[in-house]
Amino acid sequence: METETAGTTDEVVRHEGHGVSFGEAFRVWLRVAALSFGGPAGQIAVMHRIVVDEKRWIGEHRFLHALNYCMLLPGPEAQQLATYLGWLMHRTAGGLMAGCLFVLPGFLSILALSYIYVIFGDVAAIEGLFFGLKAAVLAVVVQAVFRIGSRALKNGLMIGIAAVAFIAIFFFRIPFPLIILGAGVLGYIGGRMGSPLFRMGGGHKAGSGPVLTDKDSRLGEAVPAHAWPNLAWSLKISGVFLVLWLVPLVGLFVLLGPDNVFTGIGLFFSKMAVVTFGGAYAVLSYVAQQAVEHYHWLKPGEMLDGLGMAETTPGPLIQVVQFVGFMGAWREPGALNPLVAATLAALLTTWVTYVPCFLWIFLGAPFIEKLRGNAALTGAMSAITAAVVGVILNLAIWFAIHTLFGEVRPWQSGPVSMDVPVPGSVVWPAVALACAAALSIFRFKASVIVTLMACAAAGMVWRLAF
Repeated sequence: METETAGTTDEVVRHEGHGVSFGEAFRVWLRVAALSFGGPAGQIAVMHRIVVDEKRWIGEHRFLHALNYCMLLPGPEAQQLATYLGWLMHRTAGGLMAGCLFVLPGFLSILALSYIYVIFGDVAAIEGLFFGLKAAVLAVVVQAVFRIGSRALKNGLMIGIAAVAFIAIFFFRIPFPLIILGAGVLGYIGGRMGSPLFRMGGGHKAGSGPVLTDKDSRLGEAVPAHAWPNLAWSLKISGVFLVLWLVPLVGLFVLLGPDNVFTGIGLFFSKMAVVTFGGAYAVLSYVAQQAVEHYHWLKPGEMLDGLGMAETTPGPLIQVVQFVGFMGAWREPGALNPLVAATLAALLTTWVTYVPCFLWIFLGAPFIEKLRGNAALTGAMSAITAAVVGVILNLAIWFAIHTLFGEVRPWQSGPVSMDVPVPGSVVWPAVALACAAALSIFRFKASVIVTLMACAAAGMVWRLAF
């Protein structure tokens, strides 16, 4: 499916002569995947250190150029960046290898933890482990509000967009996709009009130290032959991935019907794959509300348990949706064994979450030069990122209510609807652990992994003791 016609002979020779074998690339991408903890910023930093600084496969400019493109896409930007770089080095096969390996360790880890959760979840030690993780995850989500807010809310207009997004989702339950769409349209118009208020702030810091120029990298400055725009190849590859993505969904709908749990999981998370701008935290509140209140796949506290799993395992944080699908099928297995149904649902959720990511990369990567410096697109992403801050704040408050209080009840007055804690139901051990986690992260700058592990251990000790 690759095009071999574009580019000069010299460019093709230089690309084919980068000297990185497919086997070596496999080992390096597996290493990147195994070390990809700490959310997208940490994952991108690991990728930069290994691929740019250590292996010198590509230069700084090319790395950041690829990252900027991935930040414009829905889905986990770190996984898409790995797919892009794998494609750049070894064509479609390289992109598939790098992207799949990036997901694999997290998928296997969360699957194993999910088995433990449903089989041994009522054991005191396991209950304590997830009790501690919930409290720590609350502090991690609050950190995400500050981290993304400091980057996105550069002026009063961006702060206003974040505030409107928070009010819309917290008080009025307006769906997340509509909030993102509204912010994107506003930002697109503002950027197209040339307003400086919609210029995107800083991005991720990929790394530090001496800058590796493209000229000094293994790939060199030349554009690989397969990286030149080719409409026929783009249409062919997009057709293949559309079939891989949509045909299973149509099959589930026809064979099992619209009300089957597998059909619901496939359709819901396919929709999420299209609207997950701004990282996993941005969409998790919507996923949590739908999974708990509409589909009844999860209980409120279980979303925090799944997020704790995703935070403590390698790979994209959005992998938490695998746990949501797992639990949904566990509770509605139909004629299947519950564990078999849950495993199949975990595979289905992962499939519909990441197949679109490969589609975006393989379809659009050869055309990314046309996206660079586009003021309208920059404005749209600036507004979306600002709205994401408000959505994540909603997530933090939703998690806090369901973590720090033992009883929560729905409350509604007209169009306003929210969950409110029952007075006197404060869970003081959870409050203590959440405060300790916040102190660890904000005051002592401890890593997320260390904080989560410490809180998990403290939760186990508390459950076993009391």
